[in-house]
Amino acid sequence: METCRCQGGDFLRKYVFIIGLLLGVLAALAGCEKTPTPNERLADYVKAWKQEKFAEMYQSYLSASAKKTYAKKDMADRYKKVYGDLNVSDLNVSYQSLDKDAYKNKEKVTVPVKISFQTSAGKVAYKDKVALVKEKRDKKENWYVNWKPDLILPHLAKGDTIKVSDQNAVRGEILDRNGKALAKNGSVYQIGIIPEQLKGDKQADIQKAADLLGMSADEIKQKLDEDWVQPHLFVPLKKVPMEKKDLVKKVTSIPGFSSQTVGARVYPYGKAAAHLTGYIGAITGEELKKLQKKGYTAESVIGKRGLEQLYDQKLRGQAGEKIYIEKQDGSTYTVAEQEVKNGENIKVTIDAELQQKIYNQMKGDAGTAAAIHPKTGDVLALVSTPAFDPNDFISGMSSSAYTKLEKDPDKPLINRFALTYAPGSTIKPVTAAIALDTGTTTAAATKTITGTSWQKSADWGSYKVTRVHANNSPENMEKALVLSDNIFFAQTALDIGADKFAKGLKGFGFGEDIPFAYPLKASQISSTGKFSSDIQLADTGYGQGQMQMNILHLAISYTPFLNSGDELKPNLLAGEKTKVWKHAASSKITGEISGMLRQVVADPSGTAHAANISGAQLAGKTGTAELKKSQKDQSGKENGFFVVYDEKNPNMLVAMLIENVKHRGGSGLVVNKAVNLFQ
Repeated sequence: METCRCQGGDFLRKYVFIIGLLLGVLAALAGCEKTPTPNERLADYVKAWKQEKFAEMYQSYLSASAKKTYAKKDMADRYKKVYGDLNVSDLNVSYQSLDKDAYKNKEKVTVPVKISFQTSAGKVAYKDKVALVKEKRDKKENWYVNWKPDLILPHLAKGDTIKVSDQNAVRGEILDRNGKALAKNGSVYQIGIIPEQLKGDKQADIQKAADLLGMSADEIKQKLDEDWVQPHLFVPLKKVPMEKKDLVKKVTSIPGFSSQTVGARVYPYGKAAAHLTGYIGAITGEELKKLQKKGYTAESVIGKRGLEQLYDQKLRGQAGEKIYIEKQDGSTYTVAEQEVKNGENIKVTIDAELQQKIYNQMKGDAGTAAAIHPKTGDVLALVSTPAFDPNDFISGMSSSAYTKLEKDPDKPLINRFALTYAPGSTIKPVTAAIALDTGTTTAAATKTITGTSWQKSADWGSYKVTRVHANNSPENMEKALVLSDNIFFAQTALDIGADKFAKGLKGFGFGEDIPFAYPLKASQISSTGKFSSDIQLADTGYGQGQMQMNILHLAISYTPFLNSGDELKPNLLAGEKTKVWKHAASSKITGEISGMLRQVVADPSGTAHAANISGAQLAGKTGTAELKKSQKDQSGKENGFFVVYDEKNPNMLVAMLIENVKHRGGSGLVVNKAVNLFQ
């Protein structure tokens, strides 16, 4: 037993010795731990800088003397604020690494650096020097940055102030073909309230003003309760157009209420061009996310709809900005400066007076219209009714007023000229052109159809194509257009055949986006671009089935009849050259169709004979599209159409649609409105 105890003691003594030896080695290694080089420390500092880890830069990299001179708020907090306020991005810091001899046995080194970054006022690039000093902390030596303010911005010193001055760009105006303003920079009355000047029954006066301004009393009270409001300050409530002087007089006669004249975006044609021009408004957070890289800020005003939105980049220009340092002695140093660039004026092909004239004809009805110059492709008008007044959005539309627009059954907020509709019988000239172009028939060929309804075979079940006039004698293509015979064109579409008819319609631009700057829904042959049955093929021949067209496409689909078969590209910007979009059919064929369209008006039995006015030779085609939920329905709502131009003076072609014309005269209602444009 004694021997065993001795052996155990020896083992223990050896174990303790080994552990002690290992601890000694580790201590020696720790003592020999390599001190980072100035290059390594500066590299880590720059990495943290680029990642905007300003607190870490201050805590882990600044020298003791720098920390003594500059508090965290002077360095880390200021970095964060400056970089945020100036929208600093793309920071780059470059330098030449020091040779070992440059820092060996030295306590301080200086490294020349090149610093550059982007700001909201442009690029900043300058040279500086970073001083590093060797310090011992927690028994370890390391290199630390002798930080100074000019590493934030050039020439910045302690006690200096960083300032930014802005100069807003003047928004470009939207002008019509004759230089008349569709959207301009004008003046409006700013109605406001000075709280301390309210007298007597204040609540009653606020309610009275609210009623006059189309606001609620609560909305006015909310504005009065905002943090910045002081009793003597003017509190803006609503902007009012300059022409509403009587309204301004009534409101400002109430104690406490007054007005100022301020600059504002003005839309002289109001509702008549609302969906065309759109309006401007404050940028939303969602919009800013998409547009921030293009120079937009939280304070930006942008186009919300229409031409204002479409050409916003050109119209808005570029705000001027100057970043400068104000020194303690009052002198200044400019860090970066971006000169203001005012927005461009946009001149469009629209004729503002014609736009107003068409709107006046359609006012009170829901519908849309497009007017073009059929020889050049210039779009002269794009109208959607009913409409809103874009000036109301600039003036400050109340939530109750906007809710009223939203709930209006006629949907004035919807832009109808950007939508598609079944074109009804206005497509028959296109069907006729395709039939002649494919050699399916000739202009002289006749069909004898009896009665007012027809079906291809009993396979169609109860479904039949119907027509208004029962012309039981032989009927050629011209007479079929004059009488607007649905059965004739249903049979013609079947004669052409599904493949040829689809190809012919594509030759007129169906299934494609129109090459037009303003975004419009593309016209379609059907939801699939093909015909699923003979019934659908037949219905499409006279503009029903699943066929859909936007109103501008309907207008330009008639240009081949005036341009030897060429369908013109529609132009929106003034000065655009006339270009052919499609060669739809031969010159001979389209010439024949044009003669037939004249007879639709000239023939006493023609559906558009009411357009046969003196002083003009109007030609065109009417249409009525029935909107049924299914083929089984006996009837549905009806949209009326008329496409018309003056054969004698072809400088304007109008396509007009009025919704819900059933029991109101059908397409005849549209004819009467459109004809007035040619008087």
